[in-house]
Amino acid sequence: MDIVITGSVAFDYLMKFPGYFRDHFLPDKLDHISLSFLVESMTVQRGGVAPNICYTLALLGGKPRLMATVGVDFENYRTYLEGRGIDTSLAQVIEGVFTASFFANTDRSNAQIASFYPGAMGYAAQLSFHDLESKPDLVVISPNDPGAMDHYVRECRALGIPYFYDPSQQLARLDPVAVRFGIENARALFVNDYELGMVERLTSMKPTDILGSVQFMVVTRGEEGSTLYTHQGEIHVPIVPGAQIVDPTGVGDAFRGGFLTGYSHAWNLELCGQMGSLAATYCLEQSGPQGHSYSPTEFVKRFRESFDDHGKLDVLCG
Repeated sequence: MDIVITGSVAFDYLMKFPGYFRDHFLPDKLDHISLSFLVESMTVQRGGVAPNICYTLALLGGKPRLMATVGVDFENYRTYLEGRGIDTSLAQVIEGVFTASFFANTDRSNAQIASFYPGAMGYAAQLSFHDLESKPDLVVISPNDPGAMDHYVRECRALGIPYFYDPSQQLARLDPVAVRFGIENARALFVNDYELGMVERLTSMKPTDILGSVQFMVVTRGEEGSTLYTHQGEIHVPIVPGAQIVDPTGVGDAFRGGFLTGYSHAWNLELCGQMGSLAATYCLEQSGPQGHSYSPTEFVKRFRESFDDHGKLDVLCG
């Protein structure tokens, strides 16, 4: 299955401050804050929702295509992704602009001061599915520039391209009318349990209303697993037991990569959800959204410790 993943591409600059931010704020000087924190460490991690999803898809043998706007600092990241089997030919460099970046400083109490620079992501609406030589089998519309997300929805609808709608982190910025339109024309909706509440508030659509438009809806619920809402009923998918929690960053993206792998093989939704659950666990057990690594054979072996695939996953190991 030819899958195009749209969404943000970003670098995460993660710093640690060995003290407490609260000790350095003067209550009577809040209108004139001037602070600089000397940090003890900094790591730069490759991130962004779209490449995170692509990364897990590629680990499991998929050949996803990344469609996004990126900055002049993207080339090393491009080489890294291409080396892992991800097609970046649809990633367009915006001259004179840097790739979106997240700067976070965390203190000893896990309080955080952060900034996000959208950079090249702000140009994402310039990309068009009309420019593709052939229509993909499926598009994933994940968090991105809000205008671009609405643009992609409308182009997919006009061109008859099925898409999964994954507004998640951008729900706070998306226009309610755009969210409703995105859902009404999607093949499936992906959100977490909190985001589902936001969707209901923004659109007045209940799960039954959403199912009137989509084929299914996936709601992730953290340690409670996930729920797949279908026209035949609800399916609960548990988490993989015994996971060692290291870093939750990118766990939802890994879930989507695992789910999409199963979906690309036309496997039943419960199996897709179980694959997403294990893929999310691998991510949770490592630092960063792309810190996990495994072979398809290792994935299948561990999968069968918790779930029964009835032999279907053998195809991944071929």
